[in-house]
Amino acid sequence: MKLTILGGGGFRVPLVYGALLGDRGEGRVTEVVLHDLDGGRLDAVTRVLAEQAADVPGAPAVTATTDLDEALTGADFIFSAIRVGGLEGRANDERVALAEGVLGQETVGAGGIAYGLRTVPVAVDIARRVARLAPDAWVINFTNPAGLVTEAMSRHLGNRVIGICDSPVGLGRRIARVLGANPREAWIDYVGLNHLGWVRGLRVAGRDELPRLLADADLLGSFEEGKLFGVDWLRSLGAIPNEYLHYYYFNREAVRAYQQAERTRGAFLHDQQARFYEEMRRPDAAALTAWDRTRAEREATYMSENRETAGAGERDADDLSGGYEKVALALMRAIARDERTTLILNVRNENTLAALDHDAVIEVPCLVDANGAHPVAVAPLPDHATGLVCSVKAVEREVLAAAESGSRTTAVKAFALHPLVDSVNVARRLVEGYSEVHPGLAYLK
Repeated sequence: MKLTILGGGGFRVPLVYGALLGDRGEGRVTEVVLHDLDGGRLDAVTRVLAEQAADVPGAPAVTATTDLDEALTGADFIFSAIRVGGLEGRANDERVALAEGVLGQETVGAGGIAYGLRTVPVAVDIARRVARLAPDAWVINFTNPAGLVTEAMSRHLGNRVIGICDSPVGLGRRIARVLGANPREAWIDYVGLNHLGWVRGLRVAGRDELPRLLADADLLGSFEEGKLFGVDWLRSLGAIPNEYLHYYYFNREAVRAYQQAERTRGAFLHDQQARFYEEMRRPDAAALTAWDRTRAEREATYMSENRETAGAGERDADDLSGGYEKVALALMRAIARDERTTLILNVRNENTLAALDHDAVIEVPCLVDANGAHPVAVAPLPDHATGLVCSVKAVEREVLAAAESGSRTTAVKAFALHPLVDSVNVARRLVEGYSEVHPGLAYLK
């Protein structure tokens, strides 16, 4: 079985390959094709993968190419993890927004809109090529903003594109762990959009254990989200929000923390990964050791400004292991082998949430089998959550419209309608600022 990884020179590719190395049995991936526009990054990642595969019998064969059509042709699964504009683009997203006093985070607020505007046209081109060159392939999208990009691709691939994210997985794992439950045996009632969802229940043996967590202040304050949001606010919500909702509920504090930080997250990752890839230019460098060291630093500093604002302290060791590669592998196995399972995924709404239309991509538990991912019916969201979900989905639709039409006016509308952008004039200046630093937005007229 052939797996093509788009963004194959990306730093987190070894996580995916590491998961594949542990997979055995029929229907497993035997061939991995890495595609990237940067040949140097491909060489670096290929070296890491070669060291990972050393002494592993039957390790998937790895090839690399800068030819997109070659990479897609004949693929059974396509994993999309591209970053249009690179980490320099992410740093610019943050810098332009913060200069206007609004959030520039990669997927939330102004930064997420800018990232979406330059990523959607590329993702749509990929989707069209997949439909032509690998019409039977399943596309697993991790490219951010994951929900928005998945929806853009679904207009050309239908339900054969499925978005994944590690945030809901990590959240469910933390809640189950603090309750003394096995995450694999728990049903997580999670619903929303990508990076905008809530856990409303966690059932073990048919019993909802979330009320027990909300009633116990010590338990509730003992894990990442309890420290990040505070016990009182979680009790007010009656749910556990995805960590990215900290940018909404504590926006002023988050913006201030990012403005006062020595470097933005994008700038930090840009510099950190530049050192890694530069080190990989040396033929004597220990590739896997260098990658492990860089990854550990990356994970430990994740959302550090938010945790500092909330006084949440360092991340727990158990939260440093990632997770999206496990979701990707579980998804591929379920489809390729008809190993039925339940995963929280980004899929078309169909009739799941009445407040949104059929084609809106949402993030909910899905039953997965050989025919793909099928969203599970969920109870309606409370009014405050419905309002936020509908508002952000409306912004996503404006981003898609701007990307399709090339309309600068529509792009301004997308920024202005976002809950975290507080002025139409700010929206206009954001579009001007982003257009100056991003060649990928030259299509906006």
